[in-house]
This record gives sequence, structure tokens and C-alpha cells, in this order.
Amino acid sequence: MNLTNLLSSKKDDILKRWFDEILSVYPVQTSNFLKTQKDPFANPIGQTIFHGIEDIFNEILSSETDSKNISSFLENVIRISAIQEFTASKAMGFIFSLKKAVKDALNEEINEGRLYPELLILDDRIDKIALLSFDIYMNSRETLYDIKANEVKNMTFNLLRRANILTEVKEE
Repeated sequence: MNLTNLLSSKKDDILKRWFDEILSVYPVQTSNFLKTQKDPFANPIGQTIFHGIEDIFNEILSSETDSKNISSFLENVIRISAIQEFTASKAMGFIFSLKKAVKDALNEEINEGRLYPELLILDDRIDKIALLSFDIYMNSRETLYDIKANEVKNMTFNLLRRANILTEVKEE
């Protein structure tokens, strides 16, 4: 059996392990809530993360990874980390934790030694996705900082205008 077939057959186990690994960066109470609450309206963060990693995993399983699709799936997960102001290493660690989830789920098959060449290819694909993730994370952080800067600018302008301190410069 090749690696893709094994990954497909153990998809649920791998996704559960990956999801648990991702949620390990949250406090215990938050992590438990994100794992157990299945209502997407009560738990949009947990649902977004889970469906995002499921889409990423499905894209990795496909023979040709579409960078536009994978970027879209990554953005959904990464925006959450960017808004929560995780460090880049914490925010991007979820990509690398997929390697651990796969190796834990396929431990027996890996120990037999036949999957090594395919695992190297999978590791390479995950590393490329991680690099793409850093770009997405940085763009999300820049957008967030721009929004915050504009908000402060607008608040300052409105305060000055209300206090009648602001004077308009007339064009000649």
C-alpha cells in the first residue's frame, strides 16, 4: 500500500491528532471547548480550524496541489492566529505538527521501512506549504496593523474636530 492510500485510510485519525496538536497552544479550558463544541455558531474558531486543516489535508492527498486552493485554506486558519496575535512560530507551528500527526498515525507502517521515500516527498510538500503560510501570516498581520493604524488616525481626527482644535487649510 502506498503512502497516499495509507493517509486516506487513516485520515480521521490523522486529522484528530493534528487538530489536538494545534489546540495544544491554547489554554486547557479553551482547548477543551474548541475540541468538544461542535456547533459552528457557538464555536466558529474550532470549526474554522478543523475544516481548514481538513481541506489542507485533502489538498495534500491530491496528486497536484493547487497553490490557489491551498492558499485559501491556509488563510482561513492563519487569520485566526494573526488576529489572536500569536507569534509567527506559534501561528505557523500547526503546519509542522501535521508531520508529527502523520508519523504517529503511521508509526507501525513507517517502522516497516517501505514508506521512507514517500515520506520524504510528503515532508517536502509540507515544508513548501509552511513557507507559503509564513507569507500569508505576514500579509494578515500587515493588514491588521493597517486597520489599527487607520482606526487610531480616524479617532484622533474625530477628537480634534470635536474639540475645535482642528483647522482646515484653505486652498488658494
